[in-house]
Amino acid sequence: MYNNTESILAELVEFGKRIADKQLVVGPGGNTSARLTLDTGDIIYMKASGKCFEDGNISDYIGVNLKTKQAVEGNLKPTCEISLHLKCYELRSDVNAVIHTHPPYATAYAMLGKTLKAFTPDFVAVVGTEIPTAGYVPPGGTKLAEEIAKYIKKYNAVFMMNHGLITVGSNLREAFYRTLVVEDAVKTVVASKILGKFKVFTDTESKCINNMDAEKYRMKLLKK
Repeated sequence: MYNNTESILAELVEFGKRIADKQLVVGPGGNTSARLTLDTGDIIYMKASGKCFEDGNISDYIGVNLKTKQAVEGNLKPTCEISLHLKCYELRSDVNAVIHTHPPYATAYAMLGKTLKAFTPDFVAVVGTEIPTAGYVPPGGTKLAEEIAKYIKKYNAVFMMNHGLITVGSNLREAFYRTLVVEDAVKTVVASKILGKFKVFTDTESKCINNMDAEKYRMKLLKK
């Protein structure tokens, strides 16, 4: 949980640059946010509209009051996906960071409109047992937020048909690594299809991974 403005802005800038470095977006695409918890209410800091992650700085992030949905810090316009970000925080008290990107492989998989079931230990431990695909809705606005809300209440990652990927986490680090794991997983799917063999975990196999002390320990480190 974030409790001061300086740390939250520093991490938003840092992980924005990591997103750009991993080529998870192009130009001003994608957006991130994180929740600052105060006694007076939650402030959601999010990337300003039109700003690029690779050359971003702390002035490129806008504070928005979660309850009133009004900007309280910063002079720029918040991302057009403001409703999407705020909805995630409204639905899940355990979420303190949201990352929306356009990873090439994940976006391609999203066009299939299918759920991807887990098939590696990292997939299960970091993301969950499956990733659903939300139907296509034009970017921005409340309709997209409502579509994602159908899934984000239960899942830590959601494919966005013909659009990209959204991940959530207890902090930016966790949300970021969930993004990386999903993109890497879809690359593995493509490779397995070329080789001709693809097997997903059974529910029993996924449960076994979730019950492993080693995996529980690794996930605790991501939340710090």
